[in-house]
Formats: sequence, structure tokens, C-alpha cells
Amino acid sequence: MSDDYAWLKDDKWQEVLRDPGVLDPDIRAYLDEENGYTESLLGHTAPLQKTLAREMRGRIKEDDSSVPSPDGSFAYFHKFREGGQHELFGRMPRDSGESHIVLDGDALAKDHTYFNFRGSRHSPDHKLQAWSADTRGSEYFSIRVRDWATGKDSDDLVEETDGGIVWSKDCKSFFYVRLDDNHRPMQVWRHRLGTKQTDDTLVYEEQDSGWRTHLYESTSGLFCVIAGGDHETSEQRLIDLENPEAPPRLVAAREEGVQYSGRPRRRALHPHQCR
Repeated sequence: MSDDYAWLKDDKWQEVLRDPGVLDPDIRAYLDEENGYTESLLGHTAPLQKTLAREMRGRIKEDDSSVPSPDGSFAYFHKFREGGQHELFGRMPRDSGESHIVLDGDALAKDHTYFNFRGSRHSPDHKLQAWSADTRGSEYFSIRVRDWATGKDSDDLVEETDGGIVWSKDCKSFFYVRLDDNHRPMQVWRHRLGTKQTDDTLVYEEQDSGWRTHLYESTSGLFCVIAGGDHETSEQRLIDLENPEAPPRLVAAREEGVQYSGRPRRRALHPHQCR
């Protein structure tokens, strides 16, 4: 069996993900022709498409917002403005008071033809906001760090990540997952604020290319959980956020066909296994 369209996969597809401008000219020409053909058939429906879009938007709450999540003396939230396309991240005093927006997705998207927020997480001392976005449609997310007081981003820039962020307790570093050339989440790194990404520390690397790796903060706030697995098997490691330079600790070794998750109990996580 042969695939007549296999040639549409660029031999340099990894480079194309990072920079669409390097797409093979023959492939680009073919896609442009296909788009032109579609337009020739459906172009006359443009007014109807706009009518349907207005009707659908009229049935949703455009200024939707999350329930404020209290943390320390603040309550954090994200919302949309009416007519907007992207989220706004902010906070307000926990007991009531004026809200403050630190990230305005609509404003950030103005200078880009494509914009997609992913992660956004404030530091434990409430002074910084780490956030990630993809501005090329590559699904590689770049992480930046914004100062709540000034509203400006620092020079810190961490690229080619899955967008997830977990802060250390001392607010001097954060953990993230880096995607490889085949767009697989295989490595967990630690970035120290004020340094270049090339100086980051590799914390963990998954060896099974069939597994996916991601991280998140435990509900206790004590650990960064490195979670990996496939559709049948899982494995987790814990990073002590009060001692971020310590190596991750394995919860339970992987066993084929066994998936588990952890729950906090005092200062430890105990695996709950199920088959």
C-alpha cells in the first residue's frame, strides 16, 4: 500500500515546527492551491459564516471568569473580557478590594498572528508570575517571568517547553518540561532566575520514548510531582520544593499494567495503586 500524499511531510518537519518559513516550497504551493480551491467553493458563504459566529458568541458568556482562588493574602483569578479572545490573569486582596491584572492576553497577542497561553503560576512570595505562551503555532511554549510590582518581564526566557511551571519554595527557581526534536516531553529541568537557559540543570530524563512526562505541584504545595506513563503504566517522582537541588525521589517503581497516583498525608505522599 502506498500513500500518495506522503510527500507532504517535510523531511525537515522538526525545523518547520520551529519556523514555518522553512517549509518546502512545493509543499507550501500545494497547500496554497488547496486553500484557494476551498475558497472558490465556500467563499460565497462568508456572510453566513459571520452570522453563525455572531449567533454562537451571543449564546456564551464572553466575560466568563474563574472562581477566585485564595492563596495567602490574595485571591487569584483568570477571566475573559467581552469581545476578547484571550485570558486575563489577575488577583485581588483576599478580604475584598480592587483587582489587578498582571497578564492581558489580548494585549500580548496584538503583535502576533498566532497566540496561545498555556501555563501561568505565581511565585510563593506573590512577587512574580511565571507564564508561558506559543506565538508561532508550533506547540513549543516559551516561559517568561513577570514582576507583579512593575508589570514587566525579566530577561529570563526558557524556550521549547510544554508550558507547565512549578516554583521552588524560595522563589529563586522553577521546574519545567522541555520538548525534544520530535516534540516528546522527555526531560525535566530546573531554571534559576537571572541565568540563561543554557545554564539550567537537567533533573530527570525519561528513557522510554513511548512515555509522556509532565509535572505539577502537589496539593500540599510541598512537592513538584514528575509524572510519567503511557496508557497502561505510570510512575511518579517527587522533588522537595524546600530543597529544589535535591534529586527527585521515586514513589514506586513502574510495573507494567499498573497505574497509580499519590495523595498527601502529613509530609509524605503514599501511592494508591490500581490494576
